[in-house]
Amino acid sequence: MYFMGYSKWLLLSSRFVAGIGAGVGSSIFGYLTTSTAPGDRATVFAAFMACRQAGLVIGPAFNLFLRLCDFHLGPLAVNKYTAPGLFMCLLWILIQLVVVFAYTDLPPIEQRENKNGLIRNDRAPERVNEQELVEDEEESDEEEKPLMGSQELVGSYGSLVTSHSSRNHPTAASNSLPNHSSSPSSTEAQEKQQSFSIFWNFSIFQELLKEEVLVLLSFQFATFFNQTALETMVTPLTQKYFNFGELENSIMYFLGGVTVIAGFLFVRWLSRCVLERVILVIGLFICNVACIWFLIFLAKPIGDFSCQLTEFTIGVFLQLLGLPFVSVAQVSLFSKVTSERTQGLSQGFRRSVGGLATILGPLWAGGLTAHMYVMMGLMMGLLAVLTLMLACSYNRLVEPAVDENVDGVDNVVA
Repeated sequence: MYFMGYSKWLLLSSRFVAGIGAGVGSSIFGYLTTSTAPGDRATVFAAFMACRQAGLVIGPAFNLFLRLCDFHLGPLAVNKYTAPGLFMCLLWILIQLVVVFAYTDLPPIEQRENKNGLIRNDRAPERVNEQELVEDEEESDEEEKPLMGSQELVGSYGSLVTSHSSRNHPTAASNSLPNHSSSPSSTEAQEKQQSFSIFWNFSIFQELLKEEVLVLLSFQFATFFNQTALETMVTPLTQKYFNFGELENSIMYFLGGVTVIAGFLFVRWLSRCVLERVILVIGLFICNVACIWFLIFLAKPIGDFSCQLTEFTIGVFLQLLGLPFVSVAQVSLFSKVTSERTQGLSQGFRRSVGGLATILGPLWAGGLTAHMYVMMGLMMGLLAVLTLMLACSYNRLVEPAVDENVDGVDNVVA
């Protein structure tokens, strides 16, 4: 639709369709949550976000050859405006083929752990059966011994004990049979109880009203709001103070993307050493420093050209450096404080909050480039509120130790 683009309404419709397709991101985050162990989740999310950022950096580079296109494909013109749409269409077709023919779902981490446990449990009865066979052979030998002597036939304790034990074996086996026969009905009742418990204890409304969830959703909104506001104001400011053109801005965005990728890779390593909430504190501190720096040096730049460029570069670097810390930590924590059974819906709501922020951020920054104190003041206010919320809810930003309602039912079923 973007490639055809013969009317503004078709272009608008293409953006609408693309927005619907972007909802697959929620499924991806939900799938990563159910397929990874909690201890490895931050590492996986950091790698996933680094790949996404790499795509954002590499994607614009394709315009180096796409802008040279100038031919017709039937009645449709392929030029520097429509070639990106055709190129993206071909890439999506290739990805679709890869997904259909080369992709398979991994089972959830719980099922894999249960399967491994069942394998271990299946091996244990084999060893028990071998021991029982050995014991039966020994008992049969003892049964044969009394038959060899006539004296032992009269009142032999060995024969009596052996016959008594032999009569007890069928009794024990018969006692074990009702347990197996009654297990299907009890399992069905437990499954119904589990479904009822999940319905009441893991409703999405209850999930989203938890304190720690509200804190992380606030981080999601403020992070995307400040980030998109920064991206909106950067281009007008560079043109106003430094006379940057298209090439200079492209280089700046490229270097910024490389910085963000390096930050994600560093967070991927750091997540193996410290908790996610510690990473969140580090990222929030860096964002606060960056916003204060902007208020001091960017609202009213001072010094000559080189001094102003240095001040601007440091501020942008700090803002981009804090982004990976906050993004990875809040996504990983969000996946842990919400139920794994509702990850798709929960992640969709989280991304919706981020989408709302990406709409409001450019609207706020775009109209206030001449009033930097007002624009940056709101961004600083959001960070101040986040700092207060994090200080009050720091102890709750951890993975729940035990889920009594669900784990208790799961243990009964197991």
